[in-house]
Parts: sequence; structure tokens; C-alpha cells
Amino acid sequence: MSLHIVIGAGPVGTAAARLLADRGERVRLLTRRGTGPEHPAIELVAADATDAPTLIGHADGATALYQCAGMPYKNWVTDFPPLAAACVTAAEKTGAVLATVGNLYGYGEFDGPVDESHPLQPNSVKGRVRAEMWNSALAAHRAGRIRTVEVRGSDYLGAGANSTFTAMALPALLAGKKAMVPADPDAAHSWTAIDDVACTLVAAAADDTAWGRPWHVPTPPPMSMRALAELVASVAGAPPARVSRMPYALLWVAGLFNADAKEIRELRYQFDRPFVLDSAAAIAHFGIEPTPTEQAVLAMVQDRRAGQPKG
Repeated sequence: MSLHIVIGAGPVGTAAARLLADRGERVRLLTRRGTGPEHPAIELVAADATDAPTLIGHADGATALYQCAGMPYKNWVTDFPPLAAACVTAAEKTGAVLATVGNLYGYGEFDGPVDESHPLQPNSVKGRVRAEMWNSALAAHRAGRIRTVEVRGSDYLGAGANSTFTAMALPALLAGKKAMVPADPDAAHSWTAIDDVACTLVAAAADDTAWGRPWHVPTPPPMSMRALAELVASVAGAPPARVSRMPYALLWVAGLFNADAKEIRELRYQFDRPFVLDSAAAIAHFGIEPTPTEQAVLAMVQDRRAGQPKG
């Protein structure tokens, strides 16, 4: 039974911790408040993972270190770099494999389905943060200081999913109301299941032939935001979906009062045109088949309804 360190108890960190624990591994889950899923094989620890000595102490003897922590968009520039640096230092000092959850922001705008060979050409502040963190870890890997791998998915579906769609469309759809989205509702878009992110992350960390490069999480065929809304309504037994495009002026005004809406402004390019992920390499390498979108939507709807107050 090996020791595995998971940073972050968000949807991916929780799914990865449970997956490892259910396989009989020993898991130490680090969050600032010591929160996380209850499981006899998961040790919940309150710790500041941006403090390298603290992280090294907890990761001593670990097989792998999984960086799954998420942060509010407004904190990315200040909080992500020190966390990434601490993870590299801890991986170097302990010998643990560093497996990181990334995303597609670092690619910037692209045409056609994007695969892992696409250069990192970020066109946003958040994209630059992601690209710099991966480039730093990869440089340490190529220098022989650490062993690392990154998995990247598109917007998440599943229990606990948090994205532009879940924030701006899902509540309205479940209430039978019209959803306004800052997007072309008919543009093709990739949606990645949270459980598939966790499964790919764990598989990549354990496979020495997978290290030293990024992998795109196995993801189903793309679906427009309108089609996804219609699927949500059908799965939820809600009234037929009604979706319209939010004018940019309205999004801009919303950003004056809502931090997330403000941060979404620079990511509009992801929803104004096709945004499609090519995950063929990971499917072939790891043998992981993507979770059907309907199954991920069902888990998302059930989770959202379970968290709503009764009455």
C-alpha cells in the first residue's frame, strides 16, 4: 500500500482521492481547512500547500503528488505560481511523481480540434499562468530534477462541476427558466467528465512512459451549449430548454458587480467559436473510454439537486 498525496478537495481532488482509496492505496488529502470526503483510507490534513517545507513533510515517502487544487479566477496570478513552485520543490526533494490537473487555457485561440502537440500560445492572463506553471515543471523534468505529467480537460461535467455553463445556465434550466449564456449557443464545445479527469490523472502518474508531457483527458464528441441545455432539461425532467446569447454589454456590466463575470470576459473566445479537444492519444495510450455526456449530466443534476435546500 503506497502513500499518495492529493492537494485540493474540489471535484477532481475528491474523485482522485476516492479512486486511489478504493483501490487500497493510502491517501493523504491536503486542504487549508482539512476538509474532504470521509473514507477510512483517506487522511484529511489541514495544511498550506504553498509552503514548500510543509508540503515536503507531508509528501515524504509518497509515491505521487497530485496537484488538483482550484482557485477563484481572481486569485490565479497571485496564488497559483507559489503552489506550483512548492509542488516542484516537494517532488524534487521527495522523489514523488508530480501529476497536475491543467486545462486548455494555455493554448489560446485555435482552429479545429486541438491535441497535445499544439504550442502554448496563451492570449489571456489565466492562460499565461497555466502555461508558465507547466513550462516550469517540464523544465525541471527535462533537467532530471523531477518526474512530472499533466492532464488537461475542457469544461467539466459531473458531480461538483463548476464552469461557465454550470454557473450561468444550469440553475435557470433546472428552474424551467430561460438561460442566458455569454456564448454562441450553437458552437461546438467539448465537455469533460470529472471522473475521467481523475482516472486519467491517476493512470498517468503510475505510468513512467506517460511522464514528461501533457495528456488530454478522454472526452466525448463535442456538443453545443444549446444541445447540452436540451440534454440537461431532458435528464432533469425540466421544461424544454430555452437558451439565448447574453450581449457582451450585459456581461461587461455584470463584471462590475460579480468577480467571476469580470474574469469570464477574457475567456469569451472559448465560447464564440468551436472549442474542441482531441483526446485520441490518451484513449489509445491508457485505454480509458470517455464517460457518455448523458451520464455525466445525470451525475451533475443529481448532485446539484442534492445540495439544494428542501422546502
